[in-house]
This record gives sequence, C-alpha cells and structure tokens, in this order.
Amino acid sequence: MNQLSGLRVLLAEDDDFTRLLVRDLLISHGMNVKDVSDVSQALNCMEDFDPNVVISDLNFASGPNGADLLTHVESTRPWTGMIALTSHASPELAIPSSSKLPESTIYIVKSQLSSSELLKENIFESIKKTGIYQTVVKNQDEQYVVSSIQGEILKMIADGLSNAAIAKKRNITLRAAEASIQRTFAALDIKSDPDQNSRVIAVKLWQQGKVVVK
Repeated sequence: MNQLSGLRVLLAEDDDFTRLLVRDLLISHGMNVKDVSDVSQALNCMEDFDPNVVISDLNFASGPNGADLLTHVESTRPWTGMIALTSHASPELAIPSSSKLPESTIYIVKSQLSSSELLKENIFESIKKTGIYQTVVKNQDEQYVVSSIQGEILKMIADGLSNAAIAKKRNITLRAAEASIQRTFAALDIKSDPDQNSRVIAVKLWQQGKVVVK
C-alpha cells in the first residue's frame, strides 16, 4: 500500500518546468497536489487546502521568498512538513541574509528532482520532523527528554494557562497550540484516556523532575 496516497501537498514554484515536473512526480505517487507560482497564492489557499506538506522554491521573481512562506508555516502550522527547493547546495545562498529557514526544513537541490524516490524519502522525513510520529525518548536516568518548545509548553501548562492563552503567548493559532500540546503529551508517553487528565499527569512529571529539556 502506498503510504503517500491521499497526502495533500502544496507546491510553490515560479518556474513552470520545475513546478510541472514536481507536480507530476507527486501525483504519480497518489498525492493530492495544489501547485501555485508565488508565496501570496500559497498563503491564500493554505487554510482551505490544509496541506500535510508544503514544498517551496526559495527564490521567487518578486514578492516574499520561500523562507518567508516556510517560516509562516512553522509558526501557524507546526504539524505540516516543510521542504525547500533550491538550485544551491546551501539553501542560504538563495535567500537574503535577513531571512532564515526554519530548522526543521528539509531541502532538495533541483538537479536531483528527477529521482522520485528521493522526493518520497524527503516527504516522509519532513512529516516525521513535525513530531506527528512522536517517539518517547528517555535518558539514562529514566527522565523523559523533550524539546525546548515542549519544555516551554509544559511550564505554561504548569502555570495554569489554557490552550488559548498558550496560543496567545506563543503568538500562534489555537490549532497550532493544540497540536504542540498533544505532541508534548506524546513525548511524555501520556495516552488519551477519558478517565485521566493529561494536563495533570504532565505537570506531575514536570514537578517531580522526571522531564528534561534537550
């Protein structure tokens, strides 16, 4: 069974040849593709299309660049995989010095786009990096190891902040905050159980020193 079948991919690329090549490769693997030629179009269709993965060129002829788009995705849709397309071995060469790619971005050099297997592998990896497939990590002292963002979220939960308050404090959408909270619970191996309060369990682990931030 094709694990990528039905995956929604938003593709932003202003070069027609490259955009059609990538689009056709994605469709050949059963993915649902929305292709656009600039960042503004990508932002306009983001909510309605609700992509699982965003693939973006970095250097557009005009308007915002790909780093701007992927930074927006990171802050508003942390559950979405991010891939940057570049003609350079180092993507930083394709964007202004004032711009910065999110750390979890995967980049593909355009000269390698003829390989559909490479594209598949990178899409899988981009989704894994979102933490949707969150794994539980413990250190030698049997403490749960969480990311710095998850540590911040745990502290805010311990301070009594609601999901809406966490979203406001982190300047993200409520949906993004809820996704981050659920991934934090998953990192602590807290299963969804109607008979238990996940927030209380998470706070107890935090207060008992059973959580460390990597």
